Amino acid sequence: MSQSLHEKYDLIVIGGGAAGFFGAINSAANKIGLKVLILEKSSKLLSKVKVSGGGRCNVTHHCFQPTPLSKHYPRGQRVLKNLFQEFQAKDTVAWFEQHGVKLKTEADGRIFPVTNNSQTIIDCFLKEVEKFNIEIKINEEVTNIQKLENVFHVHTSSQKFITSNVLVAVGGYHKPENYKWLSDIGHTIVQPIPSLFTFNDSSKEFTDLMGVAVPEAEVKIAGSKLKQRGPILITHWGLSGPAVIKLSAWAAVDLHQVNYNFTALVNWTGHPETEIRNVLNNLKNENSKKQVLGNPLFNLPKRLWEFLCLKAGTREGRTWSDQSNKVLNRLIELLFACPFQIKGKTTFKEEFVTCGGISIHEIDFSTMESKIMPGLYFAGEVLDLDGETGGFNFQAAWTTAWIASRHIVYQK
Repeated sequence: MSQSLHEKYDLIVIGGGAAGFFGAINSAANKIGLKVLILEKSSKLLSKVKVSGGGRCNVTHHCFQPTPLSKHYPRGQRVLKNLFQEFQAKDTVAWFEQHGVKLKTEADGRIFPVTNNSQTIIDCFLKEVEKFNIEIKINEEVTNIQKLENVFHVHTSSQKFITSNVLVAVGGYHKPENYKWLSDIGHTIVQPIPSLFTFNDSSKEFTDLMGVAVPEAEVKIAGSKLKQRGPILITHWGLSGPAVIKLSAWAAVDLHQVNYNFTALVNWTGHPETEIRNVLNNLKNENSKKQVLGNPLFNLPKRLWEFLCLKAGTREGRTWSDQSNKVLNRLIELLFACPFQIKGKTTFKEEFVTCGGISIHEIDFSTMESKIMPGLYFAGEVLDLDGETGGFNFQAAWTTAWIASRHIVYQK
C-alpha cells in the first residue's frame, strides 16, 4: 500500500550501508524524537560491512593523527585532513567501544572487532536503529529527488516520501548513468572508475610461483613515479598483496587511461640497485665456490630465487665464479626491476571501491551539505574521495556521516 503523502520525515537517508547507518544513527542520537527513514535499493543491508576484511570488518586504521591519516587517501586528501580534525580514527574506536563493541589493532595497523566477526558491527547498528525507532525500507531504489517549497519529495520506483532533509550515502556506483538522479538536480559526476584491484600478468610466466609472498618488496608503474612498498604476493593471475593494492588506488586514474595495459616493475629485494650489484659482485669475488641456486639472497623465498636465477641464465650446480657478467647483470635486473606485462585487473576480494562520484567542489565540507541544494547532504563513497585498503574507506564513511549528522539536526 502506498504511503500517505502527509507522513513527513525529518531525515531520509538514501543507502543502507556503512555511511547511511552511521549518519542515521548519529542524527537520531543528536536530536531525540527525530523521525528518520533509511531507503535501501537492494534486499540487503550493510552488505559491504558484512564482507569486508574477509568477513571480519576492518573498521578503521590505527593512525590517530589527522594529517598522517589523510595521507592515505589518493582523492580527497585535503578536505579529509580538515574533517579528521573533528572525527578521526581514534574517535571511531571510542564510538564503537561506547556502543559495546570492543576493537583490537593488528600488527599492520588494521582495526577489527575482537570477535573477528563483521556481524558484531551489524548487530550494533541494528540495535541503535531499534533504539531510536529508525525506519528501514528495503527494495526501494530512489529514482528522483525534487525540492518543492523547502520540502524534499523523494521518489522511488513504487512510492513517494516527504522529508525536510536528505542524506545521500549510496556508496560508489560503477556506471555514470546510475548517478543520473543526482546529475538531474545539478550535481557534477566525476567519472566513476575502479580502485583497489590486483594486476593481471598477460604472460603468465610466474604462474608456477603462485602463493609465493615477499614481505618487503617494491612495485612501480614503468614510465611513472608511481610506486609502493610492502608485501607482494604472486597469484595464478598475476600480482597481488598490500603493495599492489595500495598502488592500484594511487594509480587508478592513470591505469584506467591506458586500459590497464602497462608494465609493472618489481624490486623483490626492496634495496637500491647499487646495493644489489655490490652484494652479487662480492659473492663472485669472495665466495666464488658457493653455489648460486639453493642459497637465496635478500631473504627471498627459495622458489622465487631459483626461478629468477634460471631466468637470468645460470644453471644447476654452477657457482658464483661461473657466472658471466651478462648473467650477473640480468640477475640484478630481475631482482631490482623484474618486468610484468600487465593486461587487465581483478577486483581485490570484496574490497571493491570506486573513485569518482559527486564532485567535492560542490560540497560544503564544514557541514557535508550540497552547495547546489540546501538540505541535501552527502557521506561516504558516493563522493569523489577514496582511500587505500586497510580500513581507510570505512573511516571516510564514518567521518563524513558523523559531520553530516551534526549539521542535519542543528541547521535552521
